Amino acid sequence: MERIIYAECGTHTALAVVENGRLCEYLPEASLGEGLAETIYKGRVERVVPGMRAAFVQLGLEKNGFLPLEENSKTVSWPALQSGQDVLVQVKKAPTGEKGAFLTRDITLAGEYVILMPMNRYVGVSARVTDPEERRALQEAGREIAQGRFGLVMRQAAAQAQEGEILRELEDLRQRWEAVSRRAPTAHVPSVLEKPRGALTQLLDDYLPRGVTSLLTNDPHLAESWDGRLPTRYVPEMRLKCVPGLDKQLQGALRRKVWLPSGGNLFVDPCEAMTVFDVNSAKFTGKRALEETIFRLNLEACQEIACQIRLRNLSGIILIDFVDMETEEHRQQVAEAMRQALALDRVKTVIHGFTSLGLMEVTRKRTGLPLREQLACPCPSCGGLGWVERSERDA
Repeated sequence: MERIIYAECGTHTALAVVENGRLCEYLPEASLGEGLAETIYKGRVERVVPGMRAAFVQLGLEKNGFLPLEENSKTVSWPALQSGQDVLVQVKKAPTGEKGAFLTRDITLAGEYVILMPMNRYVGVSARVTDPEERRALQEAGREIAQGRFGLVMRQAAAQAQEGEILRELEDLRQRWEAVSRRAPTAHVPSVLEKPRGALTQLLDDYLPRGVTSLLTNDPHLAESWDGRLPTRYVPEMRLKCVPGLDKQLQGALRRKVWLPSGGNLFVDPCEAMTVFDVNSAKFTGKRALEETIFRLNLEACQEIACQIRLRNLSGIILIDFVDMETEEHRQQVAEAMRQALALDRVKTVIHGFTSLGLMEVTRKRTGLPLREQLACPCPSCGGLGWVERSERDA
């Protein structure tokens, strides 16, 4: 697979990931800066709500963060919280809409090979590593490295890395944590103690193990900084809007209807609680029996839905209404095709199967705003029922 990462720097900075000519991710200027996810704060508990089993924490943001009183950890128990208490937290999910940031006391620091968890002692392996022998080897390596001193998750890239590379990265992460620990006692409240990785660093940490053909950028300093880690080309006149086909694909990602090559189509409807995909045969009639025609259409839809989920950066609950299939065998094959299509996604995505009504349930971890909210805004003429593209003034 040819995978190219474009980094356009200047007045309007943006990143794009293109696979075999297909735009798969687009991060405009709003998401390139240091976002909130992964940020470590020293905050103050404003109030504890026992009925919600949560505390609301002042972070210096527009809305207080939401911190569960109980977290899913078998190796550490958290002390009780009281109003007015200072607390060290990390943003697990950035604020969106009417919701504040979702917080955790279980701090993590991520690298290319490992994720350091200084607050607990759990040692695990990324779910992306599926080979049993490989998982067992990584688990043993992780336990040998951690020695009960900290928690660790071995990422997929660790399977191909040298032990020295892993240890060097781990030492860097531990030093970052020690710096946070030293600053925390005297830091004012609220304050940021550790900023997240930059967007390009996150992209490369996630995609380098899976193969990146090249990095293209119009920033000579950026080209020099990544030299040696992957093939990097400095293209002074590069503009993402001028990359053939990219602008058209980006415009298509804002539309409700998406046409499939066969003549079928998809409708994409985001709402507050979930996003719904509706698969329709439209102009696709096929040349075989009806059930076979439907099956082929649904398989084709899997590829396009996976691409749209990544490009639009959809998250939370996703329901897919495939054209009804009569056999369980076809449903299982469609589910497997969906799993394979989503395997390219660097964001954690889980397929939960079909509901009793025949809808496929998918969940995807939230990482920043959906593309539509970054490139468009609610239409003022219809009370927010529609969306209009942002002007240069709004951007």
